Amino acid sequence: MNPDFVRVDLDRAKRCGRAETIFAEGKLPSEVAEIARILREAGQTVLATRAKKEHFDAVALRFPGAVWHERARCITVGSCPPTDSNFTIGVICAGTSDLPVADEAAVTLESFGHRIERITDVGVAGLHRLLEEKDRLRSFAVLIVVAGMEGALPSVVAGLVDRPVIAVPTSVGYGANLSGLSALLGMLTSCSSKVTVVNIDNGFGAACAADAIIRLASGEP
Repeated sequence: MNPDFVRVDLDRAKRCGRAETIFAEGKLPSEVAEIARILREAGQTVLATRAKKEHFDAVALRFPGAVWHERARCITVGSCPPTDSNFTIGVICAGTSDLPVADEAAVTLESFGHRIERITDVGVAGLHRLLEEKDRLRSFAVLIVVAGMEGALPSVVAGLVDRPVIAVPTSVGYGANLSGLSALLGMLTSCSSKVTVVNIDNGFGAACAADAIIRLASGEP
């Protein structure tokens, strides 16, 4: 039974392909823990994003097996079985400062059962580092590319591969970065094809888009 403060959507997995995710920001630790209880009692996995340590502590009291992904700011309880897909999703990160957003995408995908590989610190300021990874880049079925500053990395990556590129602008950068707006506009106006852009710092949304692409390509329900 749902408490007064929430209506947990237990039918979302059937309707949309994945169970409801808890957006922890703005919620009390006790509320996050209660939503997790409802999901687990319904036999569903728990993924909470934008969580704080106090949210995790409350969830862990009920579920000792809960995992705290500190940099990703995510909590997981259980996970989906590994997919039958042979596809690998690449999570590419421009700089170390962008890792919280990249980690959110990676943790989300792993909780969905996907196989991922990460390539980090390959921003355009040191283009040789990216070019050294071009064979790996071309091996991925879908690429999530996370970058702040001017947001140039997804355009460069898309010019090297023939696969979908999901671009994630981050709020990392100096003043004229405008908390990610410059990176967002740069990605939206990319001259490279195959670039799809999600909102600023939205690693979770990028992961969900990649998940949908892989499930469609794999013929999964």
